[in-house]
Amino acid sequence: MSHWPLTPEDITRPAYRSLAQGIANAIEAGALRSGDRLPPHRDLAWQLGLSVQTVSRAYEELIRADLVTGEVGRGSFVKARLRETMTTPWHKSTRIQPKYDLSLMTPVALAQINEAWSETLHRIAGRLDETVIYGFRPRQTASRYANMAAAWLGRCGLVVGTGRILVTNGMTPAMHVALATVTSPGDVIATETLTSHTLRPTAKSLQLQLRGIACDDRGMCPDALVEAAKDAGGQMKAVFLLPSGAGPCARIVDADRRAAFADAAVSLGLVILECDPLGPLAARRPPPIATLAPHHTFYFTGMTKCLSPGLRIGMLAIPEARVESAVSHHMSAAWMVTPLMAEIAKDWIETGTIDHLLAAQRSELVARNRLAESILGTKSLGARHGLHRWVMLPEGMDEATFQRDVLAQGVALAAGSGFFVSNPRPAIRLCLGGVARRDLEAALTIVSRLLPRQGGVQMPSG
Repeated sequence: MSHWPLTPEDITRPAYRSLAQGIANAIEAGALRSGDRLPPHRDLAWQLGLSVQTVSRAYEELIRADLVTGEVGRGSFVKARLRETMTTPWHKSTRIQPKYDLSLMTPVALAQINEAWSETLHRIAGRLDETVIYGFRPRQTASRYANMAAAWLGRCGLVVGTGRILVTNGMTPAMHVALATVTSPGDVIATETLTSHTLRPTAKSLQLQLRGIACDDRGMCPDALVEAAKDAGGQMKAVFLLPSGAGPCARIVDADRRAAFADAAVSLGLVILECDPLGPLAARRPPPIATLAPHHTFYFTGMTKCLSPGLRIGMLAIPEARVESAVSHHMSAAWMVTPLMAEIAKDWIETGTIDHLLAAQRSELVARNRLAESILGTKSLGARHGLHRWVMLPEGMDEATFQRDVLAQGVALAAGSGFFVSNPRPAIRLCLGGVARRDLEAALTIVSRLLPRQGGVQMPSG
């Protein structure tokens, strides 16, 4: 049981333990949230047909488990947890296993990916040299994989010298290095009002403030950025963007808006942090903003989202004047990329495996997005080669309630609230890659049936 409130039918023997476990499950599932007040002992005892002593003992168990806090004269409250954990948008309960999990944004688990891993591991097993097995020098390791990283960035539309590339263990470390290189505690980072869920905990760890900037249907408004920078009084140091389909709205910003945005950021003296998890997955997209403002842009991408979750490889293209500082920040936090992961990526690049996998992924995603459009109609936003769809719920609708209703039908979704920096509105994110296509069709049909009738997709304001 993970619902709230509990009913007498939920209680088994011993009753105090059953009650404590039921409340713990409700907290983990999000049915009870940080700061929620639990019913007084006497009230809950009456509702569940228990003794006051039984409820008191259950509450004591929860206090010992550090899930609940008791305040004399005020009552018992769900204890505050780490913000990063509480706002994680995807389904995370270990007790509830949904039949269809659409909450995590992953590439489609194609048979070709399994084959590529197996073939590559066999291929490289006989040729691993000391750099891979015993390598402990960051610059030596970086030199070995620089051409691999440059080849991947080239597929993303960015030509950059190998001396300006840092290979990391995934996208999040690359983001952390970029932010740490250009900011100090207390600085302001501008971003779209809907952005990456990993930006908030990363900014918090660096003691940075996030400022949501107004957007229209083409992306962040350059004029709004200018006004916000003026209001920040010199504290705004950088602007974080997801312009190529990985943001919640799956928006691919057009070339003219990219150019206008680059001009505005450069004129303001802001560093651009261009986050591109999907890399070359979206075909025929405009060139990265980094091509327009190379001396002002940190561009980071990787292979995890568009090829295989297990391939934890990220690439950070750094403005020339910031290279040494970025390398130092990376060494202090992660020392260097894991050589074996980089060796696999290198093999995929050199053998052409990577292009075959990208082509297969694109083909499957086109089919899945068409399927989503046919079932959800005008209720969702997405991109042709995107990994997810975004659905705004009607104003005033309770997002958590809808999420629980869908979960009760076996479908796990990501809550939209985890992606808003400011002006939150109820929304959900549906990821397309985590299940077989026939299961995706069944899950989307369930979601569509439970969605309220509305006139069409709504773009988030602000």
